[in-house]
Amino acid sequence: MDIVYIRDLRIDAVIGIYAWEQRIHQQISINLEMGWDNRQAAASDDINDTLNYKAAAQLVKASVEKSEFKLVEALAEHVARLLLEKMQIPWIKVSLGKPMAVTGSQEVGVIIERTPADYQE
Repeated sequence: MDIVYIRDLRIDAVIGIYAWEQRIHQQISINLEMGWDNRQAAASDDINDTLNYKAAAQLVKASVEKSEFKLVEALAEHVARLLLEKMQIPWIKVSLGKPMAVTGSQEVGVIIERTPADYQE
C-alpha cells in the first residue's frame, strides 16, 4: 500500500472543553497519511488516477472550520471517517494537534489509524 500524505494542514476551529474555548477559533494542525495504490497514476501520469490530495485538504478544511468539538479525539475521528467515506480510501492515519494546549509544550494531540471496516455497523 502506498501512502499519499498532507503535512501540517493548519485550520482554525472551535475546539476545547472550556466555555471560553467554545467561543473562539483556535488553530489546529492536521497530518494525514492516506493509503492508496499509486501504480496506475504513475503509469498514466494522469490526475484522474490519483488520490487528489488538494480535494482531500479542501474537504477537511471546509468540514473542520464549521465544526465544534470539545475533544481532539472526537475531531480526529470525524476527519478520519469523512475522508474514508468521501475519498473512498482503504486506510487513513490522522495526527491532530492543538498547539500550546499544555503550558510548556509546543503541541498536544492524538494519532489514530482507521479503515472503512471501523465504521461498519
